[in-house]
Amino acid sequence: MRIIDLLKKKSIHLNASPKTKSEAIDMLVDLQVKGGNIADKEAYKAGILAREEKGSTAVGEGIAIPHAKSEAVKAPSLSAMTVPDGVDYEALDGEPSNLLFMIAAPNDGDVHLEVLSRLMTILMDEDFRARLLGAKDEDEFIKVIDDMEKTKYPDEPAAVAESDTGYKVLAVTACPTGIAHTYMAAEALEKAGKKLGISIKVETNGSGGAKNVLTKEDIANCDGIIVAADKTVEMARFDGKKVLKTKVSDGIKIPEDLINRIEAGDAPVYHHEGGAETSADSGDDESFGRKLYKHLMNGVSNMLPFVVAGGIFKAIAFLIDTIGGAPQDKFFGSHFAASAWFMTIGDFAMRFMLPILAGFIAKSIADRPGFLVGVVGVYIAAQGTTFTKLDGDVPSGFLGALLAGFLGGLLMVGLEKLCDHMPKALNGIKPVLIYPLGGLGIIGVMMCAVNPIMGIINNAMNNGLTSLSDNGLEVLLGIILAGMMAIDMGGPFNKAAYVFATGVLASQTTASFKIMAAVMIGGMVPPIAIALATNIFKNRWNEEELKNGPVNYIMGLSFITEGAIPYAAADPARVIPSCLVGSAVAGGLSMAFDCTLRAPHGGVFVFATVGHWPLYILSLAIGSVVGMLMLAILKKKRTDA
Repeated sequence: MRIIDLLKKKSIHLNASPKTKSEAIDMLVDLQVKGGNIADKEAYKAGILAREEKGSTAVGEGIAIPHAKSEAVKAPSLSAMTVPDGVDYEALDGEPSNLLFMIAAPNDGDVHLEVLSRLMTILMDEDFRARLLGAKDEDEFIKVIDDMEKTKYPDEPAAVAESDTGYKVLAVTACPTGIAHTYMAAEALEKAGKKLGISIKVETNGSGGAKNVLTKEDIANCDGIIVAADKTVEMARFDGKKVLKTKVSDGIKIPEDLINRIEAGDAPVYHHEGGAETSADSGDDESFGRKLYKHLMNGVSNMLPFVVAGGIFKAIAFLIDTIGGAPQDKFFGSHFAASAWFMTIGDFAMRFMLPILAGFIAKSIADRPGFLVGVVGVYIAAQGTTFTKLDGDVPSGFLGALLAGFLGGLLMVGLEKLCDHMPKALNGIKPVLIYPLGGLGIIGVMMCAVNPIMGIINNAMNNGLTSLSDNGLEVLLGIILAGMMAIDMGGPFNKAAYVFATGVLASQTTASFKIMAAVMIGGMVPPIAIALATNIFKNRWNEEELKNGPVNYIMGLSFITEGAIPYAAADPARVIPSCLVGSAVAGGLSMAFDCTLRAPHGGVFVFATVGHWPLYILSLAIGSVVGMLMLAILKKKRTDA
């Protein structure tokens, strides 16, 4: 689909001067309406604003491409605007945007992704952008685009055509969101290939699926492959070929260097020996930390829908009980038929959270055989099963999920390599019998061995907490308990603190009410701190994290700490310490202000039972801001997609 087929002269505004992002959006929406393809202006604008709330569509280099799919769109269309003085569109590079395109797409199909990728591809050309900005009228603006499309996508073969023996260099580009940087890297590599006179074919693993897929013939005949990706891509097909693995940002910044390295033979031979992505034996391979990050992102991205949907359902349950005046006891959130339904369905969704996290981490490491290992490992951890007590009570929680995902996946890769020595006649039964049986045995033994250690950790923590309470060190106790709520967010530390608080609550003493208040505020801070950080420090987070950030306000205020788990799993070294310090500050202040809480759960919905509630809210606010500021300091600004 050509860009000029979607862009009318009446939908173009040259030399505009909007003062704000909001004003720029209004002007672009009005241009779309003038084009005649918008049935409901307000509904379409609502779609644009909803997309912007997930993260700015300004991609840097002065470019912004707001877009939305909506029932209000009668047919695909574009509007465009040049802003010589620029407008602050909240671009990640902090620079003003002076070239804006707005895409309108109907709900059926993915035309917006197709148009977006095509726009991003041609807008990578600086001369092209300069010609657009210098256009004297709408006719010239359209002609500049038409000329560029004819040059970039001619009917005749490209200047650097496929040779008789195939493409000399192949590439795969992929970023976590699968939109801008995936196509920017592809365009940069193609331009570099043309400049160097080297035929190149680039496969893009975008959000709409893989496009321009590399064939077996392409791979067999090429000199080497560049994998510029920040997420796992299919690697088994490259076995025996020279493969250069790097970040997607390198595909944008140094495409000529990457192509020259392939042509110089400066790339290791890739050997696929089992698992989703096995590295070649080379010092140029990805770092261990980067591999961990990519496996984590596979687990986190698949887990997020369960966390978000389940958490909101549980928050609705608390709200219904609050409105209905239900007692704020241990059954709070389930007193009415409606609230019980929301609570039950929300619980069902959130029970899958950790199994999905571990399952997809293990699958990322060991391919399909790893999925069973991760999912079953988490369930064994949740049951607290040991060799001597099958129905144990020592849950491993979040830490157990990570252990099952990573260690289980690595052990599964080892099993796959051992099975390589089996007779080839047994290859057919490996995936359906040998791998599942072996994987189940491996994860069963591993988790049963780990769970008793978790029990020792939990008992030691409970004994230490009791000692602090008995010796009058209440503020220190509040700091420790609240901090424990943020260490593993549902794991042994978190559960130990919560069980201790609910256990002493039965005594109905002032001291027990203070402890319960400190524990709940400690569990509320992590999601709220993360939500604040994603709203205020947007350049520290990827698009998916920004999109889900606001949901954490609801989850934090509802005392659902698990909303922070996806962020902690993606970057534990920075997120967990930040949340821990924020929670500890809030818990210590709660104790110092003598705040009390009589309900074991409910978050903001049980604030009516809080003693000294204004100071409790102040403690929550201070702790959340401290956590947010630590996140802003520890997390670096993102420079890649």
